[in-house]
Amino acid sequence: MKSTPKSINMFYKHMHRLILYLILCKTLPLYAQDSIPPARWDLQYCLDYAKQHNITLNSLRLNTRSAEQDLLLSRSAVLPNLSATLSPSLTHVKSADSNGNLKSGFTPSLSTSATSSITLFNGGYLKNDIRQKDLLVKVAGLDLQAAENDITLQITQAYLNILLAKENIVYVKDVVATSEAQLKQEQQFYDAGSVARKDLVQIQAQLANDRYTLVTAQNSHRQNLLTLKQLLQLPTDTVFEVVEPDTLMATALLPLRDVQQYALANRPEVKSSELSVQSAQLDLQKARAGYLPVLTAGAGIGTSFGSNTYYSYVRQLDNNFYQQIGVTLSVPIFSRRANKVNEEKSRLEVGQAELTLQNTRTVLSQEIEQAYINVENAQAQYDAAVEQLRYTQESYRIANEQLKIGAANTVEVLQQKNLYVQALQSYVQAKYSSALYIRIYDFYRGIPVKL
Repeated sequence: MKSTPKSINMFYKHMHRLILYLILCKTLPLYAQDSIPPARWDLQYCLDYAKQHNITLNSLRLNTRSAEQDLLLSRSAVLPNLSATLSPSLTHVKSADSNGNLKSGFTPSLSTSATSSITLFNGGYLKNDIRQKDLLVKVAGLDLQAAENDITLQITQAYLNILLAKENIVYVKDVVATSEAQLKQEQQFYDAGSVARKDLVQIQAQLANDRYTLVTAQNSHRQNLLTLKQLLQLPTDTVFEVVEPDTLMATALLPLRDVQQYALANRPEVKSSELSVQSAQLDLQKARAGYLPVLTAGAGIGTSFGSNTYYSYVRQLDNNFYQQIGVTLSVPIFSRRANKVNEEKSRLEVGQAELTLQNTRTVLSQEIEQAYINVENAQAQYDAAVEQLRYTQESYRIANEQLKIGAANTVEVLQQKNLYVQALQSYVQAKYSSALYIRIYDFYRGIPVKL
């Protein structure tokens, strides 16, 4: 079957649309490919969602793309340029004919030209500029990784705070249920005349206090949920619950020195600062290029014609056609101190970048040391809290049994209960603090956060 021009045009049109679609699918960011989120989120889903939707991270991705465009522009600066000009004009002239009569009118003319130039030598400025722009692309990528690390730790802490609040609610509900059972039993004793009204009122007050504690725990849970939703930048009306992990067990604690050495060699903020020092050094070399001469080569062609001559259009184009090629050497002699100032400022920027690198390493080492101390303290507090909870729980159980048979009074039972509640809250807090700090410490040595 013979193809018609119309069918060929349609084929190319559809192919163009297909290619455009494939390019968009490849280049669009991940956050544009949204899927329906689950009703209950685990930690990994929260982290993946934040990396795709967080405004700060997406802004840093755009900065990376901008740095890539600067690199492309810098690489293109070593190529020759090419420009063309077209200059039509009208000239008003007066002339006399063969009879001596004056006449006036507009005479058209046209000039065309094309020029090109290329830099042959500029003291290494273009070469160093390419290397610097390449480093800045890497710095932008490392800054993005550092921001992802920060948001990871923030989300992990918010997530564990939610789990802490949920577990605290469970324990407080159990305490409220126990107080309600005690009140029911005390009411029976009071109705039978076995206890005074003072004892009954004390149990009622304790139940009211336990219910207040439960409301406080529920409010804390809602606040922690809101904090995580804000970190994820979810709408406030989004139905949102987190998944409770099967266990909070973590890996063994590594020596502080080993973790510090690993972090200083691999963390993106350190690498970014190191590359920033190299970038500042390249900027210094670019400033020094201002003292050196610049050698450029150029070429051009052009022609013109006018209607006020006796030659034909083609003949004029041929007669007026010119070609030009040459080199230009520009030698700086006196720049009004501009080159010296630029060099000195670049040298100061190198010093500033080195101080920033030193500070980054110092701050990171201090953060890791603090994380190590937090892990040791949290684990010690957790071990003590487990033991404290076991003893206070048993004391509270014995006091309840004694209250049933009249061997203990209400005040003694309430004292044991308060000790038990305090130990319970300390246990829950220490449990999740230990889980958080060990994950922060492990994160510094390159272990992904998991629950």
